[in-house]
Amino acid sequence: MFVFFRFVPGKHERSSMFKFRALLISVLSCASFVTSVVSLAQNTSPPPGPHKGLPEKVIIDTDIGDDIDDAFAVALALRSPELEILGITTTFGDTETRAKLLDRFLVEVGRPEIPVAAGVPTTPKSNFTQRRYAENNRFSKPSHPDAVGFLLDQIRRNPGQITLIAIGPLVNVGAAIDKDAGTFHKLKRIIMMGGSIKRGYGDLGFGPPTPPQPEWNILNDILSAQKLFAAGVPLFVMPLDSTQLKMDELKRAFLFSQGTPITDALTILYHQWGQETPTLFDPMTIAFLVHQSLCPVEPMHIRVDAQGFTRPDPGPVNAPNPPNAQVCLESNPDAFFRFYLNRVAAP
Repeated sequence: MFVFFRFVPGKHERSSMFKFRALLISVLSCASFVTSVVSLAQNTSPPPGPHKGLPEKVIIDTDIGDDIDDAFAVALALRSPELEILGITTTFGDTETRAKLLDRFLVEVGRPEIPVAAGVPTTPKSNFTQRRYAENNRFSKPSHPDAVGFLLDQIRRNPGQITLIAIGPLVNVGAAIDKDAGTFHKLKRIIMMGGSIKRGYGDLGFGPPTPPQPEWNILNDILSAQKLFAAGVPLFVMPLDSTQLKMDELKRAFLFSQGTPITDALTILYHQWGQETPTLFDPMTIAFLVHQSLCPVEPMHIRVDAQGFTRPDPGPVNAPNPPNAQVCLESNPDAFFRFYLNRVAAP
């Protein structure tokens, strides 16, 4: 017998949610708004699905709790039947509180069976905006297994079958390579959000170009990033060039008005994040895994330098470097959001 629990938000969270829904009701009463939403999320079909087969075994490595895009990425993975989530590991900063956030999130959306493991904590360098969600939590486990040990153990049990989705600083990745490079090499592939090849932060493909910059996930563990790009595991990279996907007011209002367990949880986390327009960097990794046409890749040799830049490095003409990554430099935001909203907002 399976029993699913629906979490009842606390007083402050209910108040925030009710006020937000009241605003949505007034907004949604506008016919033009409804027409736009329906056109966005229903009338245009999402990209075609992949060939049917066994679900893809995945582990998600995340720094959920600071920026909001990690939560949106986990939500997309949970709503993707093409994926079998073997576990979620937390990385960077207060990893135990990140794990508690996931404990609550997974219970609220009816997936408490998914294991959560905590990485080695590091000195916090960012604002844990969703800490109250994690700490106001009667579902958190008393402790969590070690993320690196969990990852390596799952690879040993499923050699050549696991896709690691890395959407945070690469602390756990580097530690796993150091601990057992042979086992790490038995990953099927890694899909990561990270790097900046031709476009930096704020460059959305129009207006004055912004040159490449050290990207957050790479910059916060440069040595681990260098180890990963040299590891020889098939690597698919979603850099800033293709992941600066702005979730505007129209899309947010549509998603948050659905009233499902997963959209209610995202609504609470969004309000605790405390900013207006999310950039959905991380969900592109999940979208790519399910529908690779959403972010076409090309082979490149990437070198991570000492400052955290991810530099294309073809090598000399007479001895070019072989590709060490498949990199997506261009994506279609409209196609991405049609896919995302249809998938996550579905009842």
